[in-house]
Amino acid sequence: MKINNIFQQFPTLCQPRPSNTHKGTLGTVAIIGGCQGMTGAVVLASIAALKTGCGKVFAGFLQNTLPLPYFPEQPEIMLQTAHHLIERKDISAWIVGCGLGQNIEAHKILDNLLLSKKFSPILLDADALNVLATWHDEDLFRLPENTIRVLTPHPLEAARLLHTTVAEIQANRTQAALLIAQRYRSWVVLKGENSVIANQDGTVIINDTGSPTLSTAGSGDVLSGIIGSLLAQKVPVQEAVHSGVWLHGKAGEMLSEQGISIGATASEIINQVRMLRHHLSTYLK
Repeated sequence: MKINNIFQQFPTLCQPRPSNTHKGTLGTVAIIGGCQGMTGAVVLASIAALKTGCGKVFAGFLQNTLPLPYFPEQPEIMLQTAHHLIERKDISAWIVGCGLGQNIEAHKILDNLLLSKKFSPILLDADALNVLATWHDEDLFRLPENTIRVLTPHPLEAARLLHTTVAEIQANRTQAALLIAQRYRSWVVLKGENSVIANQDGTVIINDTGSPTLSTAGSGDVLSGIIGSLLAQKVPVQEAVHSGVWLHGKAGEMLSEQGISIGATASEIINQVRMLRHHLSTYLK
């Protein structure tokens, strides 16, 4: 995508920040997940959200006690247990699923958030999608109409959401993304080469950035943090989802160009995204 096309596609993302900006104007992200043994997923999503530019980040762990000390290099991120965090009223966007697990507590957390009247955008990834796949049609009818939902499945999670096979998902990725969007009344990012973005109204976008460099543990958690951060910053939902996927893919391309391909880490993707956001938001100054 050429530079002029980037500004046309992502006008909010590329706007310089006003001089009177403060953390309260940039949104608060809450990330729910990190059950015992899967703490790192919340760590990566939290750092990605913070470095994509939101004002504040809460990391909510689905554990009885916090895994302290944690975030030794990122003390800006605030830690809570998931059960305390979901009671907050000041969250601009929720990210649920990174290392969530699929036990009874995970089901309760997801029910609480999806069926409540919170109205802030909610992004579901990883185990949140696996839990959602167990819902029956009558459960789905209870989902509030005016809540923005974003689902970010990889092909296996997509297959579970549609009760089909990975082979069928991959045979027609566009149709699969649309079917998920319609069934769950949401925006969908079907991850993979040329990620498919779809909405229940029939909108389909094929992302044109990406690299095998992104095939590393935690890369999906980073993507969730990026999109959730943009939603918290009040970037319009289509732009937030599309530009988040684009940034993630472009970061992978940049790492490849720098000779960091095999063995790249999710943390390295985050730093590239921050650099990209800086360049895009300062280009028009």
